[in-house]
Amino acid sequence: MNVRKLETEEHGMTRFLYEEAFPEDSQAFTDYYYTEKTKNNQIYVLEEEGKICSMAHLNPYTLSVNGSRKETHYIVAVATKKECRRQGYMGAVLRRALEDMYREGEIFTFLMPAAKGIYEPYDFRTVFEQTRPYVKDLEGWIQAGEKDCQELSEWANDSLKKSCQVYAVRDEDYYLRMLREYESDGGKLLLKRDAQGKITDFGIWVPEEHPEQGKIMVRILDVRRMLMSLELSELTGVCFTVTDPIIEDNNRCLTLMGTEFSGVMLMDAKPENSEGVISVRALADLVFGMKSIEELRKEEGVSMSDRMAGELEKLLPLSEIYLNEMV
Repeated sequence: MNVRKLETEEHGMTRFLYEEAFPEDSQAFTDYYYTEKTKNNQIYVLEEEGKICSMAHLNPYTLSVNGSRKETHYIVAVATKKECRRQGYMGAVLRRALEDMYREGEIFTFLMPAAKGIYEPYDFRTVFEQTRPYVKDLEGWIQAGEKDCQELSEWANDSLKKSCQVYAVRDEDYYLRMLREYESDGGKLLLKRDAQGKITDFGIWVPEEHPEQGKIMVRILDVRRMLMSLELSELTGVCFTVTDPIIEDNNRCLTLMGTEFSGVMLMDAKPENSEGVISVRALADLVFGMKSIEELRKEEGVSMSDRMAGELEKLLPLSEIYLNEMV
């Protein structure tokens, strides 16, 4: 059994498994994916006797997190050959990918699960339900083309910056790829303009019934970088221990401190000074505002003194999220 990251020129070797695992994707979409998306993504595979048995694709995205740009990867096309399932292959591929992303300094990764129960054992947590702007009636809309993509990216970034803490940063290439993605299945990107010609709205038209919208799960990769991306409501100081069953370096005792002006600052601390323990899974629920402190205190792998609970209440969660990417 060998888990490795493929060279770019080897990416096409995985197409047979993609087509086996995702028969619902059209030939045109798969052609688009293997022409456009695999040019600059990473693909991890598990091989037995030189044959690919399992894979996971890591597609690169630049995210804005509390106003700072972070390079991340969106995990897609996780698949295992039918005859190779239930042997731990997918888990081996995921663990290798998670460890490598941590070593590259990424703060978290995200995916859209077929079923959340598949990924919860690897400490992925649901943080966002997608709501793509599908349109049924084309009246009043203008079909977007390549010439509109730069302007569309500027409009979208400006809109998202005002309302979201976490979102994928748009540029011209982002919308050029999206344009090709939807056109591959007969869809269209749409926009509206005001009397002065400025973009005021964005929509998507697809020829079939609107597909079911997915949920996004997040897995924290670097606990320290993740925490230091947060803001605080007031003066804070607390010492606690983090546990992570996959990324060994996240297992540490930390002192978290800061103010509403400085944001979170961290120092390594002595275990004997710890006021409690929080798992990386529970930390994700806290960081992304999915559970309250009181809910987290009831979870397995979490213990907090009353003082620790009170101090962690001062963290301002990343609850305004917009991760609507398909692949």
